[in-house]
Amino acid sequence: MAIVPKILEREEFNSRNGQSQVPASPIGQTRGDLLQPCIRLLDLLDAPADIPFFTDLIHREIIYRLLRYPQGDRLRAIARSTKPFRLEELAAVARMGVSTINHHFRAATSLSPLQYHKQLRLMGAREKMLVEDVDATRAAFDVGYESTSQFTRVYKRLFGQPPIRDVKAQRLAS
Repeated sequence: MAIVPKILEREEFNSRNGQSQVPASPIGQTRGDLLQPCIRLLDLLDAPADIPFFTDLIHREIIYRLLRYPQGDRLRAIARSTKPFRLEELAAVARMGVSTINHHFRAATSLSPLQYHKQLRLMGAREKMLVEDVDATRAAFDVGYESTSQFTRVYKRLFGQPPIRDVKAQRLAS
């Protein structure tokens, strides 16, 4: 998502050169300041017409609050990383086996870590096209796709139409 890099530009999140000073920890404590926007996001299911307007705002608040948590250093380091996503590395950081992290991740998100990562990349590309007005090819490369045809196929699978048509439809709906 393009929201994450914009938030990471804030001075308060630019310490320690993106290196985490927090030891690997698979769990943390959630406070009310994070739960409230999560609840508001779920409440949008009861008001579908409000979803296009409020979703990005609530996502931004959730990301901001997560970055302020003690594990924020680790999240910033991951978000700034330009390395390809490797499940084995994620499992090692979490001090879990690959099958265990897959199981826990799927239980929490109903997606595998790789599916979730792919969705984040596609949503980031969509946001780049909508907000930064870049074309589909540039957005695909910016989020890590090496093939525009592959990007277009998976984009259509997630959003129901090719990037250009989807972006036009999103702009008309706004």
